[in-house]
Amino acid sequence: MTEHSKIEQLFHTLDEMATAISEEHTYTYLDALAEAGDILYQGLAQQSFSDTVQEKIKRLLADVPKGQLDREVVRKAFQLAILKGMKENVQPHHAMTPDGVAFFVSYLLKKLIGEEQNIRLFDPAMGTANLLTAILNETDQVDGAIGAEVDDALVRIAFAMANLQRHTLQILQMDSVSQRGLPEVDVIVSDLPAGYYTNDEVVADFQTRPEEGRMPAEYAIFENAWKALKQSGFAIFLIPNTMFTREGAEALHKFVKNEAVTLGLLQLPQSMFKNDQYAKSIWLLQKNGPGVQAPPQALFAELPSFTRAEALSDMIKGINEWFEQFFNPAGKRP
Repeated sequence: MTEHSKIEQLFHTLDEMATAISEEHTYTYLDALAEAGDILYQGLAQQSFSDTVQEKIKRLLADVPKGQLDREVVRKAFQLAILKGMKENVQPHHAMTPDGVAFFVSYLLKKLIGEEQNIRLFDPAMGTANLLTAILNETDQVDGAIGAEVDDALVRIAFAMANLQRHTLQILQMDSVSQRGLPEVDVIVSDLPAGYYTNDEVVADFQTRPEEGRMPAEYAIFENAWKALKQSGFAIFLIPNTMFTREGAEALHKFVKNEAVTLGLLQLPQSMFKNDQYAKSIWLLQKNGPGVQAPPQALFAELPSFTRAEALSDMIKGINEWFEQFFNPAGKRP
């Protein structure tokens, strides 16, 4: 059976199970999907379901291949189910990081950390952990992964995803803006949600807060997560293209100038987004620390469509050359 067939088969199992649970308990599809993931991990149906639903779940479980499921099959099958669930109540901050972007971020992460091992990684806007588990599936250099998310349904899906992919992932259900005392990490990777943070008291003393108006959510999450990043640590953020040009961005510019060096900014192809206002870029940073200096030339580029294999290959070749010529990872751990 091909990987595509395995993904479709597992998606069908998750979808049928989630639909039955949703109809039984009038859950949203995403809530039901989280429960379906738990059932798949445990291998049995809960007693709270009717006999009809329990029998259906047992039949579906019987069709699941025995033994450990391939991690990418699990992630991609969940991805299809999550996308279906998000159509019920589309919210920009629930948008999932596309696969091509997730793999590109994984590639950039490996370029930044080089041969370092036992990396502590933090995603302050984890969502369903699709980006985080995609990274963990691509590298074995992460020895401590932490994901934070405030939405209960997304946290439960992330928990099921991590279990089925056999990842040790510390999941924190919390507001990543108001939380204090985050553990120190070597790298931050996150797809920052666009919008506004509505609790003005929490961000009253934030340095990136605009002089007027509400605090952009992406600013708030970025600044608070930044406190957890060790000196000389790296960060990869997916950011709205308007992050540096919107009204009130002066405070953000000042904060970044004082705290970090920008290694690069890679604009994702417009074709990837249905609406230009949700278009994003990949922002590469290093936190100030001993020996950290801005590169002589930062990495700025507009990425080609990920479907244009030859153009993308040329872009990756150019990025590799930039890392060889201009990237000096000073301040890395001994």
